[in-house]
Amino acid sequence: MAQGTVQVTHTGTSRWRRRTGEYASLAAALEAAAEGDVLTVAPGTYRENLVVQRAVTLRGPEGSPGSVRIAPVDGVPLTVRASAVVQDLHVEGQDAAAPALLVEEGAPELTDVRIVTRSAAGIEVRGGARPTVRRCTVDNPAGIGIAVLDGGGGVFEECEVVAAGQAGIAVRGGGHPRLERCRVHHAAGSGLTATGENSALEAVGCEVYEVRGSGVQVTGRATAHLTDCDVHRTTADGVTLDTDAVLTLADCRIHDIPENAVDLRSRSILTLTRTTVRQFGRNGLSVWDPGTRVDANQCEIFDSTGDYPAVWVSDGATAVLDSCRVRDVPDALFVLDRGSRADVVDSDLSQVRNTAVSVSDGATAQLDDCRIRDAATGAWFRDHGSGGTLSNCTLDGTQTGVIVTKGADPTIERCTVESPAEAGFYVSAGGRGTFLNCRVRGSSGYGFHVIDGCRTTLRKCRTERCARGGYEFADGGPDAASGVGPDVEDCTSDESAGLRQPPPAPEPAVQTAHQSPGLLGAIPGQRTTEQEPLVAAAQAEEKPTRTSKAVLGELDALVGLESVKREVRALTDMIEVGRRRQQAGLKAASVKRHLVFTGSPGTGKTTVARLYGEILASLGVLEQGHLVEVSRVDLVGEHIGSTAIRTQEAFDKARGGVLFIDEAYALSPEDSGRDFGKEAIDTLVKLMEDHRDAVVVIVAGYTAEMERFLSVNPGVASRFSRTITFSDYGPEELLRIVEQQAEEHEYRLGPGVAEALLKYFTAIPKGPAFGNGRTARQTFEAMVERHAGRVAQLEEPSTDDLTLLYEEDLPELI
Repeated sequence: MAQGTVQVTHTGTSRWRRRTGEYASLAAALEAAAEGDVLTVAPGTYRENLVVQRAVTLRGPEGSPGSVRIAPVDGVPLTVRASAVVQDLHVEGQDAAAPALLVEEGAPELTDVRIVTRSAAGIEVRGGARPTVRRCTVDNPAGIGIAVLDGGGGVFEECEVVAAGQAGIAVRGGGHPRLERCRVHHAAGSGLTATGENSALEAVGCEVYEVRGSGVQVTGRATAHLTDCDVHRTTADGVTLDTDAVLTLADCRIHDIPENAVDLRSRSILTLTRTTVRQFGRNGLSVWDPGTRVDANQCEIFDSTGDYPAVWVSDGATAVLDSCRVRDVPDALFVLDRGSRADVVDSDLSQVRNTAVSVSDGATAQLDDCRIRDAATGAWFRDHGSGGTLSNCTLDGTQTGVIVTKGADPTIERCTVESPAEAGFYVSAGGRGTFLNCRVRGSSGYGFHVIDGCRTTLRKCRTERCARGGYEFADGGPDAASGVGPDVEDCTSDESAGLRQPPPAPEPAVQTAHQSPGLLGAIPGQRTTEQEPLVAAAQAEEKPTRTSKAVLGELDALVGLESVKREVRALTDMIEVGRRRQQAGLKAASVKRHLVFTGSPGTGKTTVARLYGEILASLGVLEQGHLVEVSRVDLVGEHIGSTAIRTQEAFDKARGGVLFIDEAYALSPEDSGRDFGKEAIDTLVKLMEDHRDAVVVIVAGYTAEMERFLSVNPGVASRFSRTITFSDYGPEELLRIVEQQAEEHEYRLGPGVAEALLKYFTAIPKGPAFGNGRTARQTFEAMVERHAGRVAQLEEPSTDDLTLLYEEDLPELI
């Protein structure tokens, strides 16, 4: 029953029509009104479900905003199916299955409408409707704020979603609205979301904040374009893109985000122009998966509040940074995994607490005309297959300018390192690298420091005012052999002797002890990889301790490693029975918990070490069970006494967990007369004795080299009484790893592919670069890439097309 009346002002010119009329209900007034008529609604509450089917004007009285309430018991309170004008109304709905205001047809104008409801949606636009919505507010804590569906569109100007039980503004099914100067806040889901092919969202001058999901979410082939927008104070990521999404951000500001500021994956494309990203808890830009790409131009990423790299590129993704600034962050740019690539042009990376650029696991980075300032490490190419080019770059105020380790092979040309605290360029542990026309000035250590007989190439390089010498080429180490070492041509120094070979001096690492977090900090723990992060025990994330049975179940699920599993189970059983005997008041046999892992790379040593730590934690033997992985470069210092400090630091970080020393034999090179590695071993042995219950130490490496390592110090062999050998995976086990990867990523092997993979793994060269389990994973990734290139050409791919891998997707043997 209506409270009040409705006055209809007729606009018809026929003499026999009344100019005005009053009606007791809105429905009667709408029925009597003709095209162009004005319906002025008296203040009151109208329990009617209204349907506007003519181009009329429906409005409340002037000067009394909110005095007209449309509030039926159920159903849709107001439906608009014409190019009508609706203004100054208050709409309330109670139907969880229906919207409060539904626009189905025409191009109506909705102005100063306030919707306070508990409906499926506050405003829903669908079909061919193209409304213009001005200064409307939606308060809908039960559902979506504004939904634009099924080809609907329209313009929303200065509208506000003050609360939403789901997304603030949702676009799907080919909807394509434009938002101008709108605000969305206090949504339980994403602030703005667009999903589905042909769905598009354009926003100009809008603000999204205080939402529990992502600020902006674009998925499933949808597109969005945001200009001059603010996204801040979200609970989840600031901006999320997934599954072929396309987003452009221009002159936007993303800040105060506890997770990733921007996260994109699964072939999504992001373009950022003149956009700032600041105060983020994880990554500023997080880019994943083959085909995913971000292009940033004139952007700024700064003021991280967490311990993660500002820009993270992995799993085959690509990032391009042009004329950008990254500053005041733990790490600036991390590029991981084969196929991943970062191109950085005319950009500044500064105030980086650890590593400015890190390249690992076969990734590539290209830096041109860039400036790196005030970083612990300028650029670190970490391992085999990792490379790229640094061209015409300057590195100023670093501890170490460029580090190349473990088989990485970058090209560094026309680069200048100014005033490094320790070394301009440092190459060790099988690293390579080509250095062309490079300069080092004012180093407190060496200019170029190449150890372990690394096959580095130096051409036309120059050093000036280097305190310890312009060039130091220290022989020895596991990779040293006759005729192996740097290849040097036309290099000069301001020292009178040119390339000076200094008198025997301690072999340096890269950083002094007080700066060790830059080197000790491995790849941050954004995801589980074979290289686990160093995490201080006091800062380790709290997580529930699993039972030993659960952890052993995960160990049993690993492919192969049968002898390893038996050894670990036997050791676990001994520790468990000893614990129970002690509880029963009986003597318990002493069990040496420190282990030696021998075998080739990629055979699961790091994974088993992590599980072993968890097992000991579940049995109460260790307090936390976390894993800290280090190598020679993390333990051996440049100055007398610094090695002991570094080793102590690493041991302290592992307190309550496992200290895993990879390639431990590198601490005891065969020609160790002038090496500080022995000091690291001696320090470690003493720490293991003084704190025998605090840390479990696992040393790992090739079998023959580890035998030499154990013989160096009389106390070492007694501390490590059990050796576990990790055998190489056979073709059948490598096939099983690929099958597991396929199942995890929702792919299937087509007919004959398993047999082809067996032949492939049988024929693949088993040289030093062969990575066992890593090789299997890289093979699967290569198959997925080739599959994507093949399926992308299909107009309408079927589910089988999208999931089946065939023989033709196998990479070629090199």
